[in-house]
Amino acid sequence: MAAGNERSMKALKEVWKRAENSLCADCGKPDPDWASSTLGVFICLSCSGIHRNIPSISKVKSLKMDYWDDAQVQFLAKHGNAVTKAIYEAHIPIYYYQPTYHDCQVLREQWIRAKYERKEFTEPGKQLPYSDGVKEGILKRGRDNGQFLPHKFLLSEREGCLKYFTKQDAKEPKINIKIDVINATFQPEKIGNPNGLQITYLKDNKTRNIFVYHESGKEVVDWFNAIRSVQFHYLKVAFPIASDNEIKNRLTRNFLKEGYMEKTGPKQREAFKKRWFTLDHRRLMYFKDPLDAFAKGEVFVGSGENGYSVQKGLPSGTQGNFSWHYGITIVTPDREYLFTCETETDQLEWVRAFTSVINQAMTPQEYAIEAYFKFKS
Repeated sequence: MAAGNERSMKALKEVWKRAENSLCADCGKPDPDWASSTLGVFICLSCSGIHRNIPSISKVKSLKMDYWDDAQVQFLAKHGNAVTKAIYEAHIPIYYYQPTYHDCQVLREQWIRAKYERKEFTEPGKQLPYSDGVKEGILKRGRDNGQFLPHKFLLSEREGCLKYFTKQDAKEPKINIKIDVINATFQPEKIGNPNGLQITYLKDNKTRNIFVYHESGKEVVDWFNAIRSVQFHYLKVAFPIASDNEIKNRLTRNFLKEGYMEKTGPKQREAFKKRWFTLDHRRLMYFKDPLDAFAKGEVFVGSGENGYSVQKGLPSGTQGNFSWHYGITIVTPDREYLFTCETETDQLEWVRAFTSVINQAMTPQEYAIEAYFKFKS
């Protein structure tokens, strides 16, 4: 028996160390140490917990702590991540968001369920709930008083917009948002709901926020991918010579960095005030409260070759009262912006985020946005 166990463990390790199995099959996290004995995939601890919630589809075991018999090891050897992905990920729509281990639980869970439970990607041309160019339904939308109330939303590829209605039986929408100015990103912690979704859009070149959620994780992720689907097909028409991957990279995006900092005013003598900041590529927005619908102000962060830079610390002789002592200075062609962070870790993370933006060359569209910021100031 001991010899058999040793033989099985040796064979298991051989399969485990294949290059194809070095990343989690579902989220891409390195060094997975769990596997599904029924699907034949190697997965991380976090994804194994999701698999465990669909026991009719997947039986998970630890590669380090559990016993694997010869038949189970042979099954893993026959399948593995590459073979199983070729089956369950054969026909993923180009616009479908494939989450990583950095993403929230609801995105990863619905991705796993879509693959193995609903088998959404095993056949070409399959009708999917987010692929037909129109979606209508009720989402709970946040208000200034903290309440989330049900409101009707209508997404239309034909009209190229997302409509929001204050009443479910309303004939006319309160807001009609063009699909090319929309972004959507999951914000469970900020919204206080595991299925929380933040929809942002531009109106008069200023950012507006809508915070929503749905009790069903599947429904809210379907909305998210429906937005990406409509955006993709709209941009295919708008930019006919662009490749699918180029267009895919222009769909919804996560914010580069969010969190509290203190800021002072343009005279740099005012008291520093605590604000919630969001860095959405070249737009640095600040809010009094994380769930505010409108930013109190926005700062354009350009490229280094155009005179923008970020520095740790504040200029010597900085006036104004501030309670946090880890300073950041953003230099623009027109002025300096001063911020303070609560911890050195926060400071370093913000500096890294700003540096990543400043090191990128600006696009023609971004030059136009910069011109708008200079004009309004």
